[in-house]
Amino acid sequence: MEDNGARAVAVQKLMAAKAKSGKSFSNIGAETGLTNVYVAQLLRRQAQLKANTAATLRAAIPALTEDLVELMMQPPFRSYDPEMVHEPAIYRLNEAIMHFGESIKAIINEDFGDGIMSAIDFYCTVDKVKGADGKDRAVITFDGKYLPHTEQKSANMMSKLARNAS
Repeated sequence: MEDNGARAVAVQKLMAAKAKSGKSFSNIGAETGLTNVYVAQLLRRQAQLKANTAATLRAAIPALTEDLVELMMQPPFRSYDPEMVHEPAIYRLNEAIMHFGESIKAIINEDFGDGIMSAIDFYCTVDKVKGADGKDRAVITFDGKYLPHTEQKSANMMSKLARNAS
């Protein structure tokens, strides 16, 4: 497991390579075919770089060293600093989810049934658009696979079936 100090050093190096490219997360995403948020997740060691994407990412960020690419291909320790919620943008995102969460859940249940949206089979983007008033607006899209809750019948439990077969 990557300790916080090693992760922080790696993230600094990754962000320095991005800065050296002069490109935004959105620019890199457009070049690589990845979402802008996923690019940010990769460079913050919150997602694993897949082998078939490594060359494309290195082409988009030439300062990425082989060592950094190899590190990015290792499964990350996904976590967050609890103090981060005090950062105003993150605080407002949490506030929006908490404020609208019950209504979003009600609509998911109404449209899909009893279940949840996956945060594993999940895409996220941040886009900048002009509002009706001509002012900049942020559009955050969560695109997650729907996962229905399962009725837990013991007859369907593989562990019970395996035990009963032996």
